[in-house]
Amino acid sequence: MQSIRWVVMGVSGCGKSTVGQALATANEVGFVEGDQFHPPANVAKMSAGVALNDADRAEWLLTLQAQIRAARERGEGLVISCSALKRRYRDLLREGDPALRFAHLSGPKELIAARMHTRVGHYMPTSLLDSQFRDLEPLQSDEAGVTLDIRVPPDDLVTQIRRE
Repeated sequence: MQSIRWVVMGVSGCGKSTVGQALATANEVGFVEGDQFHPPANVAKMSAGVALNDADRAEWLLTLQAQIRAARERGEGLVISCSALKRRYRDLLREGDPALRFAHLSGPKELIAARMHTRVGHYMPTSLLDSQFRDLEPLQSDEAGVTLDIRVPPDDLVTQIRRE
């Protein structure tokens, strides 16, 4: 279990960081907060309420891919929080580890917006939630992973992920 590498994915505000940290702790592996790797230009753009495009995300995704590849080469497990909204983004991340698994945290927009309103100090405004849902391509049947309902408590989500 420890050598599995996971990406906890979904739109902003779905609980990627909370569930990702808990999964990493349960698996006794490292955790990477994907948002910390956004270049300053991306953070500024999102803070201004402007959605990122594929070109904006390219450098960020390659940085996360390198984190995944390094863990694989060391034979270590890893959990990364990353929106990974589109299939092509997940394919790019998988280039770092073909066995990479995804845990898609899914839920109603209203619940996610309510959660976003309670966050303190995060640069992602609720106004970008529509663009995130518009870009979201759920996991496809040929992608290794699981889709989970965010209305379930985080500890139970971790248990479900670990069963996979």
